[in-house]
Amino acid sequence: MNTKYIDLIDQTYFFPTEEFKLEDKTLHFHDIDLMELVEKYGSPLKFTYLPKISDNIQRAQKWFNDAFAKADYKAKYHYCYCTKSSHFKHVLDTALSNDIHLETSSAFDIDIIK
Repeated sequence: MNTKYIDLIDQTYFFPTEEFKLEDKTLHFHDIDLMELVEKYGSPLKFTYLPKISDNIQRAQKWFNDAFAKADYKAKYHYCYCTKSSHFKHVLDTALSNDIHLETSSAFDIDIIK
């Protein structure tokens, strides 16, 4: 893979993307007015868009299923959600609703997950 720094810049600053768009000079993420959220909750702002979690999991599962079928590979694929990215119950519940496994990086994660 010969990725150049300019490729990263082009990818990073290509706008609008599928998720983001401008409407009347206001930034929207999946039709959510981000300025409205900033005005209500302040900044910096971090939120989790739960539908995207399932979309990304299902997309990865499809890629592996397609590749396994193409290669006539008989093993099973198990998507593992990395709990480091979020331990919040609503996030884990959304991820687990896609029939996945969880990956943890330490024994402390087990108590947090429970």
